[in-house]
Amino acid sequence: MAEEADQQAVATVEEPLDLVRLSLDERIYVKMRNERELRGRLHAYDQHLNMVLGEVEETVTTVELDEETFEEIYKTTKRNIPMLFVRGDGVILISPPLRVGL
Repeated sequence: MAEEADQQAVATVEEPLDLVRLSLDERIYVKMRNERELRGRLHAYDQHLNMVLGEVEETVTTVELDEETFEEIYKTTKRNIPMLFVRGDGVILISPPLRVGL
């Protein structure tokens, strides 16, 4: 019986975008170019990784150089966006939600 479940799981993931399909209506993490990170609910996507996310928290990390000590100072800015269209060419990584307790 466990073997059948394993075979069904393998059958549903035949190509990389199948993993994204399994995350529909789930919260995902998206790492973008230019030190941007998005966390939100995946509503839709296409083969170019264009996505529509809802309930999005965007985090932008900037690096500034202290002129006196020449140290790098990392600053993060966060904002919440109710609905967001993400263009796929800026996507570096998509992570499905963490499964706790499995």
